[in-house]
Amino acid sequence: MATLIILFWLCLFIVFYTYLGYGIVLYLAVRIKRIARGERKRPPLPPDEDLPGVTLMICAYNEEDVVEMKMENCAQLNYPKDKLTVMWVTDGSSDSTNERLANYPEAKTVFSPERKGKTAAMNHGFKEVDTEYTIMTDANTMLNTNAIREIIGEFLNDPNVACVAGEKRVMARHDGQAVAEGEGLYWKYESTLKRWDSELHSAMGAAGELCAIRTALYREMPEDTLLDDFILSMQLVADGYRIAYSPAAYAMEYGSADMNEESKRKRRIAAGGLQSIRRLSRLLLPYPHPLSSFQYISHRVLRWSITPIALFALIPLNVALVWLKAGTVYTAIWWMHIFFYAAAFSGYLLAGKGKRNKYLYVPYYFIFMNVNVFRGFAYLIRHKNNGAWEKARRG
Repeated sequence: MATLIILFWLCLFIVFYTYLGYGIVLYLAVRIKRIARGERKRPPLPPDEDLPGVTLMICAYNEEDVVEMKMENCAQLNYPKDKLTVMWVTDGSSDSTNERLANYPEAKTVFSPERKGKTAAMNHGFKEVDTEYTIMTDANTMLNTNAIREIIGEFLNDPNVACVAGEKRVMARHDGQAVAEGEGLYWKYESTLKRWDSELHSAMGAAGELCAIRTALYREMPEDTLLDDFILSMQLVADGYRIAYSPAAYAMEYGSADMNEESKRKRRIAAGGLQSIRRLSRLLLPYPHPLSSFQYISHRVLRWSITPIALFALIPLNVALVWLKAGTVYTAIWWMHIFFYAAAFSGYLLAGKGKRNKYLYVPYYFIFMNVNVFRGFAYLIRHKNNGAWEKARRG
């Protein structure tokens, strides 16, 4: 029984630390750092004529439906037009994406006839970049007007910043779209952790919706890379640089159309996370960057590896301890288990009908994310040596 008790509390601690404990530790550490160093304001940007050149890279596959909207969004960006290059890298597009782009001579189009995936498109596109900074964004995400200025401000403020991560904001196309609202709630929590990570030392990865790097630091990645944006940014952290998080630069997109589409996304992310753990193995060691290693393991590695196992191992461990009459605390936790999973199942039933209840949807989305880590393992095996994936339809 002693072994079961140790395993139970170990699993419970891992789950608690991963989803709540690390956030608490991070918040306290950031508060202490603020007190120790005082308030610091970022200096203003130089005059427009002194701003650096920027390439806005949009990797696209069959995005004919959003070309006009994306180019209109690019035209609204508040950055000197003579310092901004809009580059579309179309990866094997078989629709009218390239034909529609031909209507915008101000945009540079880099086309590859064979579809190899986003990583191959990035490798191809970076060979054509001739500006000091490159900002990557998706075709179906819209940037706020001052996004580029905010990102460049982070680079100019700290020479050790090699990458800037913008904020992802998920929109619901209509009221009651439970998938988008659940995804949005998750990203609000993630955004808070990213902001604190960045303030303590470095954000732990950048999302492809809005990610910028110093062009000279780009290194080609294997074409089967699933989380290209994450691997790219975290390689720079492993090299001793920082990722700055800029919530004032944000990308807006609609959430997944339904839970089946969201599952596609989660499986790919989970598979990419498992792939990343292996490819970023040097960050698992505390030397030579102990703080980066601590943040990486706490914020990323646990979620993609040990924690989902610990979460579902709690069920049989709890049942065994109740059966063995280990104490009333285990009976109480078992009833909490029943309540939580009943709420998650109710959220699942409501989501299937397109209805919402945030109190039921949160436990459902939590279980949904962890289940997809296991499904991500199968995804990784099936997509070996292939970086292309099926896009999730947006709502």
